[in-house]
Amino acid sequence: MAGTMPHAIFIETDVDGHGLVGAYAAELPGCAVFAATDDEAAGAMPIRVSRFTTWLKENGEAAPSFVGDNWYEVERAGATAERRAAFTLDDLPPSDDEFATWLRWLELAREELAAALDEADPSTASAVLDAIERQDVVSVRELDHAAPELSSDPIDRLYAARDALTDALEAAGPYRDGVRRILRLAIADDLRAAESLRATA
Repeated sequence: MAGTMPHAIFIETDVDGHGLVGAYAAELPGCAVFAATDDEAAGAMPIRVSRFTTWLKENGEAAPSFVGDNWYEVERAGATAERRAAFTLDDLPPSDDEFATWLRWLELAREELAAALDEADPSTASAVLDAIERQDVVSVRELDHAAPELSSDPIDRLYAARDALTDALEAAGPYRDGVRRILRLAIADDLRAAESLRATA
């Protein structure tokens, strides 16, 4: 019966420095809704979860099933100009299996973004793409990995930052502080950028 099983949402305020709100499904790293208000973001979570799990299954990934559509906020934190928000759950290291799974999800999300870049004009989502590049470089540095060399071409820069992040995560392993948060943000942001590009194609 719908609504019988509660599921946790984390709310990140001011994601982009212009008031954007992010809602993250605690049980599905990378499954997120970005909207103008927290009510709008949280309210769209059941549909997002359905689409996210369908996307995983279509790409050959096992996806959990959720009983009910009772998604509610359990924690809230604000992004700053220097750092995206972290939540209590982000402090828990993933298991080896979870880490391997979420790395695959990140690769799938990056493939979605690459496909969207091929289909659309990247200049229409330049701000979102620039933010991904900056976030990836910040994450690489948080993992004490060498920052990538970035060219002047915006797409080359994006791919260089992506590759550096993947290398840094693989080198860090699942028990490094911040890994869960970095994967959550990277997957969510890549999928958001892909949707933004396709919306303007």
